[in-house]
Amino acid sequence: MQFHSYEHDQEYINLQTEMVRMQNWLIETGKRLIVICEGRDSAGKGGAIMSFIRFINPRHYRVVALNKPTDREKGQWYFQRYIQHFPDPGEIVFFDRSWYNRAVVEPVMGFCSEDQYELFMGQVNNLEKMLIDDGIILFKLWFSIDRDEQNKRLEERKVNPLISWKLSTVDMQAQMKWDDFTHFKLQMFDRTGTDIAPWIVIKGNNKELARKEAMRYVLNNVPYHNKGLTNERLEPNMEIVSVENFLKV
Repeated sequence: MQFHSYEHDQEYINLQTEMVRMQNWLIETGKRLIVICEGRDSAGKGGAIMSFIRFINPRHYRVVALNKPTDREKGQWYFQRYIQHFPDPGEIVFFDRSWYNRAVVEPVMGFCSEDQYELFMGQVNNLEKMLIDDGIILFKLWFSIDRDEQNKRLEERKVNPLISWKLSTVDMQAQMKWDDFTHFKLQMFDRTGTDIAPWIVIKGNNKELARKEAMRYVLNNVPYHNKGLTNERLEPNMEIVSVENFLKV
């Protein structure tokens, strides 16, 4: 497993400097930011979040990676356990997987019924509109990898003790159920990619490139003070980043 030497990567340092300035603006203005990181197993969600947060103030961000729901949570409104983690004024919340578990993972793995799936799909756009109407800045990032790359990363989890904890029952079926995941992913893009909350698809086979382009997209779409003083490119590379907003609202 190779680790990227960020200390000697001026491009990355510049992007981190922009991240610090963006966070300062959020703190000063009391704005709230949610960044959802989704994707197939091993797509690089957690690594992308670690890149986002490396130099920003830990008092003003949280990373939320929820476990499987408890019996009590299963009896609640589906979104209830996520709402309690929404950002306070001046705060960023990164979701390492989110309520969109119900759009892809749960139906593929049989963890929800068809009725529960359809109820979620009928409610999620309205929920996100309410968040945005209330002033929350929302980004939905999908990290996309191909089948061979996923297989390589899953095999590494089996032998690398540093990341063996990431291997789960769902991971073990990821390759076998590849086509099912694809079906529900496309349904999710089609039904929940809206003009106000589109899906941002980031080609993730190259981890470092994907992380930088994800940061660029977020930075480019937040109107913070002193933006761009590093002279770093903030417009994302559209060969790596695409916007999916099939449903018009």
